[in-house]
Amino acid sequence: MTLIQLKYILTIAETKSLNKAAEQLYVSQPSLTNALKELEKEIGITIFFRSGRGVTLTNDGVEFLTYARELYHEYEQLLHRYTEGSSYKKKFAVSTQHYSFAVKAFVDVAKTLDMSQYELAIRETKTAEVIMDVSTMKSEIGVLYLSDFNRKSMEKLLNSANLEFHPLIECDAYVYLWKGHPLAEEACITMKQLENYPCLAFEQGDNSSFYLSEELLPTNEYSQIIHANDRATMLNLMVGLNGYTLCSGLICEDLNGNDYRAVPFKNSEGPEENKMEVGYVTRKNLILSKLGEMYVNALKEYLKTE
Repeated sequence: MTLIQLKYILTIAETKSLNKAAEQLYVSQPSLTNALKELEKEIGITIFFRSGRGVTLTNDGVEFLTYARELYHEYEQLLHRYTEGSSYKKKFAVSTQHYSFAVKAFVDVAKTLDMSQYELAIRETKTAEVIMDVSTMKSEIGVLYLSDFNRKSMEKLLNSANLEFHPLIECDAYVYLWKGHPLAEEACITMKQLENYPCLAFEQGDNSSFYLSEELLPTNEYSQIIHANDRATMLNLMVGLNGYTLCSGLICEDLNGNDYRAVPFKNSEGPEENKMEVGYVTRKNLILSKLGEMYVNALKEYLKTE
């Protein structure tokens, strides 16, 4: 096994295509394929499934990639420290469900840095991808929530991905809607009051489980429901269609603006159904990097003011 082979594997995983990886690496596609086959034969596992639409990681490949990323990252750091004139930038990434406060904490950390020295990334994405990103070290930290409804399934999923959940705050559920909504000035809102308005939910993929939903009560039979992929679209739907979503109420007005309201949600099913425990996930036994520590502290500082 060589560092060049590890670089090949990481590039294939990133591009999800042997052809695209070969282009980025400036090698021929047959040479790349042969290098992959030799490595798989040497270590005795299949790293990628091949198909006409590209390549995807096998379960063994996901585990192998985790160690490969760590090893190659250490190699890059060694080059940076001891290679004259190296332009290597320190990397830090966060993957999160669609939380404006998670983005705000990221912004607060970024403002303290000399950005020319770092390569930063934040990904607002599907729940399963948050878990995958942290499991494969594509991101150091993931931000998501647990509730009584999803806790057992999510903890099982996190454990199988070798991740651990670190709670930050427990909060009640809120109905999030725009300030011009007919219910915006209510002291609290029930599901009965919401029947005539579309529920907005973040898309989680074609075959995703209810337990991966970012919204509470995903099994509820909503009379109207619209799925969206990003936070900006969801905010537009709130204004255009008087839509709403059930969320933690942890809203950052600096990023979302002050045209929206978070009204307490009153659920007839019982108070336990209203609780969301927001936290972050990391690989088990991981010692956070300096930027990781700064980001977690920024999350705690912001949530402390809520």
